[in-house]
Amino acid sequence: QVQLVESGGGSVQAGGSLRLSCAVSGYTDSRYCVAWFRQAPGKEREGVAAIDRGGSTSYADSVKGRFTISKDNAKNTLYLQMNSLKPEDTAMYYCAADLWVEYPLGIDEYMYWSQGTQVTVSS
Repeated sequence: QVQLVESGGGSVQAGGSLRLSCAVSGYTDSRYCVAWFRQAPGKEREGVAAIDRGGSTSYADSVKGRFTISKDNAKNTLYLQMNSLKPEDTAMYYCAADLWVEYPLGIDEYMYWSQGTQVTVSS
């Protein structure tokens, strides 16, 4: 059974930084796809950043240059470093995983999801 447990959310002022972590268990090796998604109140869930099976990364345009996704295969942990945070980054953040996906930032691509953690950025 694949499980994802995330941590690291919180409140920060605009311009600040936060790092989210997501511990992944249940896979026998490190060759799986992972991603971060977010959902703001009244909006649809959207892809933020992803790492595919080969280790290539992809980012939503809105976070390029500010967010960095990384994965520690030894610890089976996914990270999202968020810098230069803006009020519009305020949302519930989720990590997701699956063995293979066609579109790494596609919300319908992933089977396994975390419980979500709140990120609030004040102006």
